[in-house]
Amino acid sequence: MMNHIDVELSDLRVKLMEMWDLVEYQLQSGREAMLTADHELAGKVLKLGKKVNNFDVKIDRMCENLLALYTPVAVDLRLVLATLKINANLERIGDTAEGISMYVQNRNIPFSPEMLEITKAVAMFDEALSMFHDCRTAYKANDTDHARAIIKRDKMLNKIYRKSDSIIAEFMRNNPDSILEGLALLSIIKKVERVGDQITNIAEEIIFYQDAKVVKHKSKKKNKDNGNQ
Repeated sequence: MMNHIDVELSDLRVKLMEMWDLVEYQLQSGREAMLTADHELAGKVLKLGKKVNNFDVKIDRMCENLLALYTPVAVDLRLVLATLKINANLERIGDTAEGISMYVQNRNIPFSPEMLEITKAVAMFDEALSMFHDCRTAYKANDTDHARAIIKRDKMLNKIYRKSDSIIAEFMRNNPDSILEGLALLSIIKKVERVGDQITNIAEEIIFYQDAKVVKHKSKKKNKDNGNQ
């Protein structure tokens, strides 16, 4: 039979999964709205923000109650601490999806297929969605190998983001009437890059609570060291 703290922890994980599904729907819809200039869908993503915020508050409260009532230790304590951080990152990903949808609402026609193609914006969005989905799987299965693999995949998003400035600037030079469109797409690409960072943060928390290892900033330090060589 499960004791009280196990029941509470199980409820906490279920609640977090519900929020995860909601934010995933926001992200997927944001992508769809971006490709079709669908104002109605973009509006739906924005409306869901309130629901995501309610989940955020509820999960924070559940974590606070667990800490106050049960003083968890070891893996249980790490799960509560990791959940607090994952919750915050999910809420931010939801905000980012809303930000993307706001750009869509300001446009009357879809983005130029050529601009989407040369920037690899859709491939980037698809990879972010795939990482987000796989991160959920890793969390459910307590799979730290899977979580580590997700962290490595963020490099692709960073690479596309780094190149997007010059690619879009060149496109706008050759197509002066596409300046507003180019700036909007650049902003969306930056937001998708942030989603990659937030997913990486979640993957790091999965590793922390399972293996009691803090992986945050490790890869950044390695990159700096390599750069100094």
